[in-house]
Amino acid sequence: MLINLSFFYKLLKKKHKNLVNRGKILISFHLFNGKYKYLLCVYCYLCALYDNRHCMDKPVQGFSKLSKDEKIDWIVKTYFENPQEARQTLAKYWNNDSALQKLHDEFIENTITNYYLPLGVAPNFLINGKLHTLPMAIEESSVVAAASKAAKFWLTRGGFRTSVIDTQKIGQVHFMFNGSPEKLHSFFEHVKPILIRDTEHITKNMRKRGGGILDIELRDKTMKMSDYFQLHATFDTLDAMGANFINSCLEQFAKTFENEAESYSGFIGEEKIQVVMSILSNYVPDCLVRAEVHCAVRDLTEEGISGEVFAQKFVTAIQIADAEPHRAVTHNKGIMNGIDAMVLATGNDFRAVEAGVHAYACRDGTYKSLTKAEVKDGIFRSWIEIPLALGTVGGLTSLHPLVKFALEVLGKPNAMELMQMVAVAGLAQNFAAVRSLVTTGIQKGHMKMHLKNILNQLQATEAERKQVLDHFGDKTVTHNAVMAHVEKIRSS
Repeated sequence: MLINLSFFYKLLKKKHKNLVNRGKILISFHLFNGKYKYLLCVYCYLCALYDNRHCMDKPVQGFSKLSKDEKIDWIVKTYFENPQEARQTLAKYWNNDSALQKLHDEFIENTITNYYLPLGVAPNFLINGKLHTLPMAIEESSVVAAASKAAKFWLTRGGFRTSVIDTQKIGQVHFMFNGSPEKLHSFFEHVKPILIRDTEHITKNMRKRGGGILDIELRDKTMKMSDYFQLHATFDTLDAMGANFINSCLEQFAKTFENEAESYSGFIGEEKIQVVMSILSNYVPDCLVRAEVHCAVRDLTEEGISGEVFAQKFVTAIQIADAEPHRAVTHNKGIMNGIDAMVLATGNDFRAVEAGVHAYACRDGTYKSLTKAEVKDGIFRSWIEIPLALGTVGGLTSLHPLVKFALEVLGKPNAMELMQMVAVAGLAQNFAAVRSLVTTGIQKGHMKMHLKNILNQLQATEAERKQVLDHFGDKTVTHNAVMAHVEKIRSS
């Protein structure tokens, strides 16, 4: 209901100036009889008054220097109607072991509590002839179940076959140079061995283990941006993800590069090198792993659908994802359900993996499917080739108790072995999803798994849960249908 009260606006402007100026209150102006009248929604006004009670109306100073308790006090008093209840919610997720809680507190900055994700396991993965159980940390229902179902399906059809194609990681020094490219190339040939030499104190231990700097190239990017060049370096970091190692090398490259340029006799006048930044790249198209499944088409027959029909529909579904970016995004999201869950469970950087994988999916200029499938000579084959820069030493892998647990479940793999297992998780997730799409549809299985989440939202009792689960055993699950059935139970 809209009321025409101009004094409301003046009152709000006086008492709630910040809210009005920030546009939190919706005010419209209406020209009537030559004068502006203010139309204010009463509902918006009441919401604004409530909002004003629990908002940050000025910047907080020195927040990082506050203790954990002081930070929590500020949060709950600033944003919550019931500060004590909010504080109790945070405390419920603290670990009773004070040393373990301190460890978690120091993983990041401004920690106020722990944020739980379920850690599940998907057993029966036959990978290169050896059985594995894959740990997965994820909040989305049906992902672990789908992976397990795919593992069971391929367990009797030869399992998953994997191989590492390459393990090169990349870092770049980005710099500007406004002189002769020929002179710059001559300078680079002069300085390249010096760059390697000046990083020897950083690379010493990595070289002892067989890794280190593989190569440094000078790349001319002036076709894309005036005066822009790169030092493009490749690394092998073995079982470490290697971010700190790579960035340390790059920063030393940059320092040496600029220092040597200042005294290089080949540059004259305004021919100067200006380093802009030095940073690793999370796009690692040469840190590549392959996973594959294959079997005779006749062995795909199940659930009332012939192997020939299933294989044809499956291959067509993959081709659609390869041709249509809208489908490819959702298709690849399903793959990343499995990959991210394992990357997170093993203490690796899933944001870096996501960014690199999606860049790889559009490496040809169009966003495409990460998986492929074909039928040839009576054999069905599905595979994935994907860039994965992972580590099994350093970082959280040596700190987080559950990361140690997950890696032990996997048999304490090295980085290359972990790459293969994670690629399998992505391929399995894709097979399970596409299999559902071309047979029963995705919702049948997904909503069965999601049913428990709906019941939790409705705060169903154990007795109600049993009745609902029995009722939907052979019925389609929707949120409205579950709500209606719970209401029916409660009203009977």
